[in-house]
Amino acid sequence: MEDKRFIEVAFPVKDVSEESAREKNIRHGHISTLHIWWARRPLASSRATIYASLIPEPKDSHELERKKDFIAKLSKWENSLEESIIKRARDDILQYFEKIKNDPNQKRPRVLDPFSGGGSIPLEALRLGCETYAMDYNPVAVLILKAVLEYPQKYGKKEKTGPLDKVLFKDNNSKNYDLVEDVKKWGNWVLEEAKKEIEKFYPKDEDGSISVGYIWARTILCQNPTCGAEIPLMRQFWLAKKNNKKVALYPYVEDNEVKFKIVGDGYEPMPKDFDPSKGTVKGAKVTCPVCGMTHDANTTRRLFKEGKAGQRLVAVVLTNKRKKGKFYRLATEKDVKAYEEAKKYLEEKRAKLIEEWGIDPMPNEPLPPKGTLGFRIQNYGMTKWSDLFNDRQKLALITFVEKVRKAYEKMLEEGYAEEYAKAVLSYLGISINNLAEKNNNVSRWANTKETIAGSFSRQALPMVWDYFESNVFSGSTGDWLNSIEYNLNVLSHITQIPPVESNGKKIIPTVMQASATELPFPDNYFDAVITDPPYYDNVPYSYLSDFFYVWLKRSIGDLYPELFITPLTPKSKELVAYTHDKDWESAKKYFEEGMKQALKEIHRVLKPNGILVLVYAHKTTEGWETLINSLLDSGLVVTASWPIHTEMKNRLRAKESAALASSIYIVARKIEKQGIGWFDEVKRELKENLEKKLNALWKEGISGADFFISAIGSAIEVFGKYEKVLDYEGNEIRGDKLLQMVRDIVSNYAIRQVLHEDISSELSPLTKFYVLWRWAYGEAKVPFDEARKLATSVGLDLEKEWNKGFIKKDKEFIKVLGPEERKIKDISNNDLIDVLHKALLLWKSNKKSEMIQLLAETGWGEKEIFYKVAQVISEILPTDSKEKKLLDGFLTGKEHIKRAIAEGTYQIYEDEEKEKSKVKTLDEFIK
Repeated sequence: MEDKRFIEVAFPVKDVSEESAREKNIRHGHISTLHIWWARRPLASSRATIYASLIPEPKDSHELERKKDFIAKLSKWENSLEESIIKRARDDILQYFEKIKNDPNQKRPRVLDPFSGGGSIPLEALRLGCETYAMDYNPVAVLILKAVLEYPQKYGKKEKTGPLDKVLFKDNNSKNYDLVEDVKKWGNWVLEEAKKEIEKFYPKDEDGSISVGYIWARTILCQNPTCGAEIPLMRQFWLAKKNNKKVALYPYVEDNEVKFKIVGDGYEPMPKDFDPSKGTVKGAKVTCPVCGMTHDANTTRRLFKEGKAGQRLVAVVLTNKRKKGKFYRLATEKDVKAYEEAKKYLEEKRAKLIEEWGIDPMPNEPLPPKGTLGFRIQNYGMTKWSDLFNDRQKLALITFVEKVRKAYEKMLEEGYAEEYAKAVLSYLGISINNLAEKNNNVSRWANTKETIAGSFSRQALPMVWDYFESNVFSGSTGDWLNSIEYNLNVLSHITQIPPVESNGKKIIPTVMQASATELPFPDNYFDAVITDPPYYDNVPYSYLSDFFYVWLKRSIGDLYPELFITPLTPKSKELVAYTHDKDWESAKKYFEEGMKQALKEIHRVLKPNGILVLVYAHKTTEGWETLINSLLDSGLVVTASWPIHTEMKNRLRAKESAALASSIYIVARKIEKQGIGWFDEVKRELKENLEKKLNALWKEGISGADFFISAIGSAIEVFGKYEKVLDYEGNEIRGDKLLQMVRDIVSNYAIRQVLHEDISSELSPLTKFYVLWRWAYGEAKVPFDEARKLATSVGLDLEKEWNKGFIKKDKEFIKVLGPEERKIKDISNNDLIDVLHKALLLWKSNKKSEMIQLLAETGWGEKEIFYKVAQVISEILPTDSKEKKLLDGFLTGKEHIKRAIAEGTYQIYEDEEKEKSKVKTLDEFIK
């Protein structure tokens, strides 16, 4: 390969990882605040990897370090508009492109992202001066891409009066234009028009206090025949749970009715025996506060499905210019009356708009099929998208939709050209989506921040029992103005990106709707394809985005008939392994075939010297299996891979499920393969190469599940350069066998590193499994198949071990129990870990003599390896782990334990412990 790129030989993993994770905290001007899109790549890693893919490998070690430093600087958010840095990056790319290009008429490298989603990758390709092509199958994503890439470049900069006015204004009345200012102007116009009509349904208090919003509880009637009370379903009762402010709703029973008081700082004192974190519902299990009867989940769901559930307005959140912060009061009859009036007006408004528009303004399209990944709300009788909004929320949203449509008519009346008016209106349509995302009945009041938590805090729509309804005119988070301001911040940032020019003409990014399995481009067209494809079954993009699609179709659908022609987002060609309509094997095959076709298409459209960078972050090896098999069959050859941390540490739900911090950036080229590779030879090569890569990963601080996943990319580099890999019987070796081999190599390496020396031969498979599990997954539960593969890599048959000792199977998950989750009487095995757990429990119970006896009789107490393993487990567990605290306490008495065993006097340990507790200094103890 003649023109090796920088990314194929080096990359500043640590620096770019830090910037990528830090970026999650950045709100002001970041495209993530324009519109929600799931699994959006960080701008930092996108910018850095695109640049490193489009410049040559370094000439020497000096240049390598210099370039790594520059890439680290380039990845910083603060430098994303720094003119000198962006110009230097563009110049570097152009200088290299001039040397390698094969078309004299092409001035800039062409970059495609066929799975563009939220637009991070194409935005950074644009920022780096490339001729950018962004594509997605999902119409909501296509609209976001137009708002991020196309319109800011077309209309973003204020131009002097001149030829452009003829395009933008029909009457050529010499107006200047400015996209930011026009979105602001028409956003305010929409607000004022909506206020005139529906602000009265959000009444102010007599003292001028404004409602930020309303806390609602869904309700069911107690099924105890002697009770029948209305039960407010609340998962907890906190209103404010901050270090300096604790306020809660206090439920009490009066005349067979559940009533509330507000208690805490600034209100009545909080009762001593009251725990606001314990509500009336957990999961779907409901306890009646009046009679104490418990209703199981099936009963709760049945009542909802039968239409026997209701809702109750419980409290109002307020602000006042004369008071600091937010405060609370209980809902009054006046509040309920305002809601009932809004409900009545909704019926009139809806009938009027059906007559005007010819379609129902209410999004009555069906919710996804029951069983769709991430959706639980159908279990509670919700069948249509409109079921996700209460009546006042529906009224607010259809009113804003109506005013946005009227804004377009008014803009045309004022002489705006249709295309420019359409661009402005697109941001207003996006603002309605943002309003809907915060203003629905699956949004929550986030008591630790005293703000609204929108419906998509996760990539799912779960059931919410007590929800928060925003006042759309409040001036706080969740209102119309807030959404417009976020959009303006993003626009003011992205309109400052310098235009990309060729022969004096601006090159506007190309945005289109198409499937990655049928790319609408000629062969050998792109210099680079940089993309982040769907991850197997991770995110149900199309079903989630229907939430937004139904509102966009009503607000701006007429302006984009080609995007909003179908009742809901198209799904037939979406590359996700859905199982609600097919079995697992069929879903897996569908995804694998689709991914293979997409990669073959990428191979086709790449130039002979083109480069692919593919981002992947699935946490299970099954997800990787499909990607590997697709890559092997595509004709592309992997030349490098880099793990980049893209998640903040505090967002990894390590204690609940095994979450990945890293995404793997896989680099591949369109180069000829080497023919047949023989498995035994490839295995040797793989082991040698992987050992080097693992050393580098270890030094970079990559650990746990990320370490396993990072190694996979390196393995494909060796494996994928052959047409086929066969064993001596002629059987083809595929992704599953490769992955197991990688697991074996990595687990052996990890055990050696974690234990600081090669003592793994002295450990049983069960102990190796425990140590590796704690290192890779901490205290998390993991899908069974993942756990099985880890067990196999250390020679353990998982099915023979679960539910016997510390390995527990829970549905499709495996959990490894720590000592505190076990009972002394149940531990009978003499394996190192079992003895360690029993010893820790005896130590905790202050049964020191029994502990010494156990360690002496099993022989473990005299073996140094026993204490080494205990020390290692302590080192790899987080500081707040209960198991770690137990281990640390136990290890402080290590020398006493050994002495007691050596002298055969179990009492020595206890006597020394007692003496130690009496004296104050070490000198006194020695005497």
